[in-house]
Amino acid sequence: MCENRGMEKRETSWNNVTKWYGEIVGEKGHFFHQAVVIPGVMRLLDIGGRDRVLDVACGQGVLARRLPSEVSYTGVDLAHGLIADAKRMDINKKHKYIVADVTKSIPMAEKYNKAAIILALQNIKGPDKTIKLTGEKMDKGGKLIIVLNHPCFRIPRQSSWETDAKNKLQYRRINRYMSSLEIPINMHPGDRNSPVTWSFHLPIEEYSRMLSENGFLIEKIEEWTSDKKSEGKAAKSENRARDEFPMFMAILAVKK
Repeated sequence: MCENRGMEKRETSWNNVTKWYGEIVGEKGHFFHQAVVIPGVMRLLDIGGRDRVLDVACGQGVLARRLPSEVSYTGVDLAHGLIADAKRMDINKKHKYIVADVTKSIPMAEKYNKAAIILALQNIKGPDKTIKLTGEKMDKGGKLIIVLNHPCFRIPRQSSWETDAKNKLQYRRINRYMSSLEIPINMHPGDRNSPVTWSFHLPIEEYSRMLSENGFLIEKIEEWTSDKKSEGKAAKSENRARDEFPMFMAILAVKK
């Protein structure tokens, strides 16, 4: 992950949670990485053969460890602790990792025909700069996938599950959507000394605008639901709500 709030010393708040994040994600990724996100990325990008993949704000390199061995890969992230973990867990000698602020520079000479920004763009202040720099490193006709926590339904502190007891429904409450928001995320709720990371909410139209202004055409948008299932008295309403309100949004765009 990468974000640039207070970057005078090329620091990111994600350096403060490397150990915690590593325990959550692990070598194979957390549950949603394994069950939903990475399979969706692989399918939409159709990665294989001699593809050259750029993984922007790559974190621990979860995508890298799911790629076919012959694929060339470069991961970039500002959090040096996450990059160190990625290098430690990746045995493929074709893979490279670089510590860099992806709102200022993606410092490689290579060009790529596939690129991914997975569950990271919402942690970056100045995502338009990241999209611009990513596009500069891509071949014409290259494909970029952006995976987001769904901007409509998964807004930290501004969305929540509510229950309509009368109609036996679980529904999603949305307090704010169109406003641009900077939202602090307490990594350990209840701990006054907990490290904080930042989420930067934007409505969907802003992602469309940023892609268009930086030389991309949107080819497809998919909305991915959780495949977890509840048990017990509320299972029916919970499962229905989970199927109706997507957890992630994937944008597949082509470099003009």
